[in-house]
Amino acid sequence: MMATSLRKRICAGMLLAAASTLSVADEGGVSFWLPGQFGSFAAVPGDPGWSLPVVYYHSSVDADASKSFRRSGQVTGGLDVKADLLLAVPSYVFATPLWGGQAAVSMAAVLGSAKVGVNATLTGPGGGMLSGERSDSVDGVGDLYPQASVKWNRGVHNYMAYTMAGVPVGKYSKDDLANLGTNHWSLDAGGGYTYLDPKKGHEFSAVVGFTYNFENSDTNYKNGVDGHLDWAASQFFSEQLHVGLVGYFFQQLTGDSGSGAVLGDFKSRVYAVGPQVGYFFPVGAQKWYVNLKGYYEFDAQNRPEGWNVWLTLAIPLGAGKK
Repeated sequence: MMATSLRKRICAGMLLAAASTLSVADEGGVSFWLPGQFGSFAAVPGDPGWSLPVVYYHSSVDADASKSFRRSGQVTGGLDVKADLLLAVPSYVFATPLWGGQAAVSMAAVLGSAKVGVNATLTGPGGGMLSGERSDSVDGVGDLYPQASVKWNRGVHNYMAYTMAGVPVGKYSKDDLANLGTNHWSLDAGGGYTYLDPKKGHEFSAVVGFTYNFENSDTNYKNGVDGHLDWAASQFFSEQLHVGLVGYFFQQLTGDSGSGAVLGDFKSRVYAVGPQVGYFFPVGAQKWYVNLKGYYEFDAQNRPEGWNVWLTLAIPLGAGKK
């Protein structure tokens, strides 16, 4: 009974465990891909129809004055970034099978704010030498993030293939330290796996992907190819509640390039781990899902590090039918 009920709850309420989002800026050791996007049940197929995942994301990262970063056409010493983002991700799961699996599409739209502080600006937009602390903030809309995926279920084993793009329509200025857009196109693709045993309540998910970045024409800067791994593990203590751990690993595989890459290949890396809790609850005939997870970053290279928190509410608009 618990196995059948748990499977229905996950399919009805967990249509998107984590949504696509953006970085607070590109270059500067921060990527188009924001680690932590995928979490528990990432590869589990959902019920056909519409859903509306809504995500609140808060991040606080910094680096000391001895570390230099390229930020929107400027070389800076030190970095302190805080961001608050709200994402709406309308998603649709197709009823007709595709390649023996279940296809889905989504589009992430972002509204948010970011504050950026630096200890020193070493070179300005015109090439002049500057010094002293500087800060900047921005409020507005970010880029768009369309995504498509196919998922397959084989008993306790679930598999996924996905592709995602970054469409540069967000607020951006090469003269600003803080931006909500990347000002360049990006393409990302990868695959995932979820082990879900409804009888024992065990769950483990892992998603690996690779990002290709196009050049930022305003700064003549092109990020290298990135590799990333998101993972999550949890245990159900009832049909509604599961608790566990999450983590990610991000590694830039090829160096940055272009005339704007004055700091060399500037390959970045970061690890993170933290707790999570998720809860399924009924709203009428539907099963909604809420998840809270947090990450503590460590061992960063050419990238600020700190912590971030995700609060996700998955609303299955087209689910609930038995």
